[in-house]
Amino acid sequence: MNPKVLYEDNHLLAVDKPFGMPAQGDETGDLSCLDWAKQYIKDKYNKPGEVFLGLLHRLDRPVGGVILFARTSKAASRMSEMFRTRTIRKSYLAVTVAIPNPKSGELRHFLKKLPDKNIMKAYQKFQHASQEAVTRFEVLETQDDFALVRVSPETGRRHQIRVQMAAAGCGVVGDKKYAVTDFLPDKSIALLARKLEFPHPVKKEESIRIIADYPKGYPWELFREPLT
Repeated sequence: MNPKVLYEDNHLLAVDKPFGMPAQGDETGDLSCLDWAKQYIKDKYNKPGEVFLGLLHRLDRPVGGVILFARTSKAASRMSEMFRTRTIRKSYLAVTVAIPNPKSGELRHFLKKLPDKNIMKAYQKFQHASQEAVTRFEVLETQDDFALVRVSPETGRRHQIRVQMAAAGCGVVGDKKYAVTDFLPDKSIALLARKLEFPHPVKKEESIRIIADYPKGYPWELFREPLT
C-alpha cells in the first residue's frame, strides 16, 4: 500500500498514489498519502519537528496515480497558480464499461453537488450553483464492451471525469457511485492519474514530466500499456 516516489527535488515531491489510499487524512483514520510523504521526507533527510509539505491537488480515494506535493512555500504558491490558470497538463487513463461514441471528442457539462450527498450531477445547461466542466477524451483500445480511454480534464471539478464519462454513457469500471458497474474486488475504480506536465515552479527553464506506472490486474490487463 506504500506509494512510490516518481520525482523529487528541493521544491517538489511526486508519488504514485495506490488505489484505495486517501490523499489526505479522513474520518477513517487510515494512513494517507500526505502523511506517508511527510514521514518519507522526515526519515530521508533526518528532519526534526513538523515537515512542511503542501498537497497541491487531490485524487479521489479509489483513484490511483500521480499526486504532487510542494516542499517549499514558494513552490506551493507558484504551483497553485499553475493549477488555477490550467498551465499544468493532466492526463488520465480510464477503463470504461462501454465504448464511447464517437471515439474521441470533448465533454462539456455543468456539474452541481446534490444536497447533503457526496455526489455530483451533470447537466447540459447551466443550473444555479453549477460549474462548467470540460474534458477531452480519446479511445486507445477496445476489448469486447470495454474501452481504454485517455482522458484530459481541462477544468478541475469534483469527480469530474467520473461523472462526465458516466453522463456520456461510458462510466468508469468499478465506479458504482456514477456508473452501472460492479465494484472491483479491492474497491478501486479503473481510473489512473497517468501523467502531469508543467514548467518547474522555480527553475523556469526546466520542464517536468511525471508518469505513473501502468496498473497490473483486472481490468487493466485487458489492454496493452499505451505509449505516453
